[in-house]
Amino acid sequence: MRTRTLGTTGPAVSELGLGLMGMSDLYGPADEAESIATIHAALDAGITLMDTGDFYGMGHNEMLLRDALKGRAREQVVISVKFGALRDPDGGWGGNDGRPQAVKNFLAYTLRRLGTDHVDVYRPARLDPSVPVEETVGAIAEMVKAGHVRHIGLSEVGAETLRRAHAVHPISDLQIEYSLLSRGIERDILPAARELGIGVTAYGVLSRGLLSGHWSPGRALGAGDFRGMSPRFQQENLQRNLDLVEALRRVAEAKGASVAQLALAWVAAQGEDIIPLVGARRRDRLAESLAASDLALTPQDLADIERAVPAGAAAGDRYATAQMSHLDSEAPGNGS
Repeated sequence: MRTRTLGTTGPAVSELGLGLMGMSDLYGPADEAESIATIHAALDAGITLMDTGDFYGMGHNEMLLRDALKGRAREQVVISVKFGALRDPDGGWGGNDGRPQAVKNFLAYTLRRLGTDHVDVYRPARLDPSVPVEETVGAIAEMVKAGHVRHIGLSEVGAETLRRAHAVHPISDLQIEYSLLSRGIERDILPAARELGIGVTAYGVLSRGLLSGHWSPGRALGAGDFRGMSPRFQQENLQRNLDLVEALRRVAEAKGASVAQLALAWVAAQGEDIIPLVGARRRDRLAESLAASDLALTPQDLADIERAVPAGAAAGDRYATAQMSHLDSEAPGNGS
């Protein structure tokens, strides 16, 4: 697989990464054996970037990755970890903790769960509004100096926060949602990242399944699947979004590709500084996504895609109103 670099200061990684969240949390039950088999298939296909979070399944995701990497050379894998989100025993959410002492505490537990002596990219999942970003990034910088972290990333922050953090320590990449249905970063955030030489690891490239080409209006969601609360999956919004998918399907079929492949290829085509994260939980879905790396899009293809799914065409917000203030970089007040 071809490689790209996480910004001007980050590591070289595969042009597609594997996002592991759904193997442990938020999308309903997952089969652990199939999850590990999917990680193995990704590694065998040349994917080197593995993205996890210490709060995905309250540590389960990191231990799952540790088990999957047994017998593999550590230096052949780039492990990206998000931290700081607080959970309770029932799986609820309690905000984010970005205090310097908490940063080091989270990292200590992560290193033990992963069975490694360093994390390649370490990033707060969301900002702690009570802690200046300079303090959080400064604490991670201390861990870089100590050898426990190789590179610093951020997640879901606005343009001004990027600049403030980058002034403390070089930021390798910003992890943020970016897809045909979520293009808000194009106005201010992506230009700022490019100005600073910060790469983008794009999650949600299939819009949590909407752009998979496999979603149906009557699909039942299991317990613990947060899409049941997502505005884009609700009633009229869902139907309007699936109408966009059908328009995209016509473009994909003319190209001899699937909807998912076209949606992935579109994100990858937006710049060499963007690495899409594939959220596959099964080997068959992974195989479909991997084929997107061989899908070359012409200017005419890009124009056809733009007509099928224009910027701003998605129905419904990315998150429910109660979640917007702390989860969404595009929410009012989150640009700084």
